[in-house]
Amino acid sequence: MTDLDALTARTGIRAEFYDPLGTRYGFPTFPYHYAPDNLATRRQLRADGLRPGGQPVVAQMLWRHRRQRRVAYLYRRDLAAPKRTATPPQLAVIARMLLARRTCRHCGITRSYYIPRSTGACLICEPGGGPR
Repeated sequence: MTDLDALTARTGIRAEFYDPLGTRYGFPTFPYHYAPDNLATRRQLRADGLRPGGQPVVAQMLWRHRRQRRVAYLYRRDLAAPKRTATPPQLAVIARMLLARRTCRHCGITRSYYIPRSTGACLICEPGGGPR
């Protein structure tokens, strides 16, 4: 235990979050920024053009933020699959859906902004809107 206390004093790493064998937390646990390079979070995988691809979580990172304990799950980089890309028909459907979100139901004009869902009308048509 004195080795872990020395580690905390020397590096600032909270020793309570360092458990690479998983004896304390039942899962390999690392402090924030101290996970091995072969492990990554979902966001890190996404930034590299990868996704977990159905693999199980192999470790976790724990840290404290504003008196709360935060967790990030880690996946193996070598088992990650490439990100899937949308097909041209899927992209066409998405474009039509986004266009529908910008078209006013009342006046039928396509605006440069998304129509508020609470009113269903553009800022000109909604009650109390700007001048026509």
